[in-house]
Amino acid sequence: MIEPEKVIGFLDIAGDWDASLAFVMGGALAVFVPFYKFVIKPRKRALSGNEMCIPEQTKVDSKLVSGSALFGLGWGIAGICPGPAVTSLALGNISIVLFFVAMLVGSLMAQFLFSKADKTSQLQRKSVKHIFPFVWR
Repeated sequence: MIEPEKVIGFLDIAGDWDASLAFVMGGALAVFVPFYKFVIKPRKRALSGNEMCIPEQTKVDSKLVSGSALFGLGWGIAGICPGPAVTSLALGNISIVLFFVAMLVGSLMAQFLFSKADKTSQLQRKSVKHIFPFVWR
């Protein structure tokens, strides 16, 4: 998954499709799914002793869908999977380094934009709370 040609070949289902990454993903799932079901899921605490932090939100919203679409587009256009890109930084390949920098910049921009939007919505809620206090008990 660190070779862009392999990723692009896997994503090109209309052309010369390379199914080898499907076997990699299938092998990963064959190991992870039973491990998750029998070892991770039943635990109340992590190995470190900390409480398990499992997301409670299961709603599919526009932020999730748009973020997933951007992630997929970036992966498909660059042909580089983000996880293996991090491990490939040690190779010093300039295209991997540029991809990683672009990924960091994109993450920081999203964090900045969403935090700004959250602050705006908090201010709006405060003004509504001030005008309609009976709604926010």
